Amino acid sequence: MLPLWTNQPTTNGTVHSTAQGTAQGTVHGTIQGIHPLDRAIAYGDGVFATMRSNGEILFLADHLARLQQSCARLGFHWQASNTLMSELTQLAATYPKHCIKLIVSRGVGGRGYQAPISVSATEIVSVSEIPSFYGQWQQTGIRLALSDIRLGQQPRLAGIKHLNRLEQVLIKSQVLPQGMDDWLVLDSQDNVIESSVANLFGVKDGIIYTPALHQAGVSGVTREIIIKALLTLALPQGHTVVVSEFKQDFLMSCEHVFLSNSLFGVVDVTGIDNQGFAPWPQSAQLRHSLGLSL
Repeated sequence: MLPLWTNQPTTNGTVHSTAQGTAQGTVHGTIQGIHPLDRAIAYGDGVFATMRSNGEILFLADHLARLQQSCARLGFHWQASNTLMSELTQLAATYPKHCIKLIVSRGVGGRGYQAPISVSATEIVSVSEIPSFYGQWQQTGIRLALSDIRLGQQPRLAGIKHLNRLEQVLIKSQVLPQGMDDWLVLDSQDNVIESSVANLFGVKDGIIYTPALHQAGVSGVTREIIIKALLTLALPQGHTVVVSEFKQDFLMSCEHVFLSNSLFGVVDVTGIDNQGFAPWPQSAQLRHSLGLSL
């Protein structure tokens, strides 16, 4: 059983849900469960980070900064407490080579959709195993199939890893064609956005392109780390990185395509539908330089 931790106090005996029956999770401390009226449950009113442990959490400061900025965009203040930092540090040391997920919700309160004026945020930390096939993906690359489910455009939420993930649930509920590993996802205007689980990059004529995420999609921490690294690291020299809107036909004209997320780091795309792509020659060096190899 892997651990589940929350900062939410039991209030007047009103918490009835317990950790019993949760998937691979147990509650640490005196917490009995998550309040059934928490806004994360009622409205998806919160954000989350999916982080990788190598004995310590990779890019922890960046993950926490993004969570804090995302909460501010949703209209409430949050900052990691010393207690939370201690819990994260202990879990990372106890569970190396695992995924540590941190959820921050606006907590309990408000009337209907109307948010409370005073916010006591709920924090939930869970630990799970990194999928075993991610290491193989790093070595062999993966193939994508185009999803017919499009992401809606909402600039007020674009880039945030918020708790409203029903579009991704629908996408992942589709049955992948044989030989395909994940979905290529466009928005409602047919702009390339991401895969179902990762950010996306294309390489064309030595220039690296990644989709603009001001209308839809998640601006991943690893994506930002990679962009900075590509601009500064000698691989063998700094690269030009262009963040822009582009359609699928432009992506298909690239020589190389690769994905990034916090768990598998950097993975080459070797095909999209019926078209093949050569692995990017610098993927392994980028993974190594950022400590992303599995």
